[in-house]
Amino acid sequence: MNNEKTYVTKPYLPPLEEFIPYLEKVWQSGQLTNGGPFHKQFELALAEYLEVPHVALFTNATIALVTALQALRITGEVITTPYSFVATAHSLLWNGIKPVFVDIDPVTLNMDPAKIEAAITPQTTAILPVHCYGHPCDVEAIEKIADMYNLRVIYDAAHAFGVQCHCGSVLNHGDLSILSFHATKVFNTFEGGAIICRDLKSKERIDFLKNFGYANETAVVATGINGKMSEFNAALGLLQLKHIDGALAKRQEIDALYRQSLANVPGVRCVSGRDELRANYAYFPILLEENYPIGRDELYNLLLEHNIHARRYFYPLISEFSMYRGLPSASPSNLPRAHFASSRILCLPIYPDLSLDIVAQVVEVIRGAGR
Repeated sequence: MNNEKTYVTKPYLPPLEEFIPYLEKVWQSGQLTNGGPFHKQFELALAEYLEVPHVALFTNATIALVTALQALRITGEVITTPYSFVATAHSLLWNGIKPVFVDIDPVTLNMDPAKIEAAITPQTTAILPVHCYGHPCDVEAIEKIADMYNLRVIYDAAHAFGVQCHCGSVLNHGDLSILSFHATKVFNTFEGGAIICRDLKSKERIDFLKNFGYANETAVVATGINGKMSEFNAALGLLQLKHIDGALAKRQEIDALYRQSLANVPGVRCVSGRDELRANYAYFPILLEENYPIGRDELYNLLLEHNIHARRYFYPLISEFSMYRGLPSASPSNLPRAHFASSRILCLPIYPDLSLDIVAQVVEVIRGAGR
């Protein structure tokens, strides 16, 4: 019996003594925000690490999503997935945009491109897919549809830090991609986010929008917001970049142990991606299929009895919340795969400091319940 609580994730933090010199420089400069020296360094270092053209840092990924839609002047309807965190769809409502939900792929649990065309109307202006659990969407199929119907594509890439698909960084797909550096993510700055931009002109507009729309001291060129990342968060991000590869390697070890240990458990399917050349092991989701002897919620509660706090990501679906369930596209009959996954998904603990003994205990509970 594990006497201490084990959660689905735990933020990775660098040694405190390594962060002190960064803080001292912030104190010396006296600049806490508004694009200070650490902010500028972090944008450049992040773009280099992620192999992307331009990075615009934000205070969090939700404000980044809201701003990305503003930057591309998205209106009308946007096709998106119900199988995500609520911020994905909330960003649309904040901009007065109608979400249109389509069903998911049964293997990756990402948006199913085959469902997109039937959802397009004269009011459709964009597609907002999610690289769920960090596994890349079918970017080529989505791009083909977007090009055919002259639609914008914004990727919610909150889970996809450092992920590479067949052609390099998955963040280079779409018109814009949004990252999250929240404490629960593989790479964190306590709180934070970013928009990945293809060109400098897009970055400049986004930089105006995240600073109230100011282009210079006296000119406001857009209805912007206060979305800037602080020097504190940017400094932490710079230090985190020195540790991220080691943290991802530990996650990979835990991922491999889970897959090996659960490979022959009837009724348990470990969710995998299709096209990633470099994964980030952001989550470890399992799907309990119909031949598993107990239900997902029963297993969830059984793990709780062992002080193991798994999470039902994503349950309920976004389409089941009150502000969305009245939409025609939110009908359960329109989203059978998403409902199936939402009722059977369970994300197991995974983070760099997780003891392999705890992993073994998690596996034993799942095996024992399946006997």
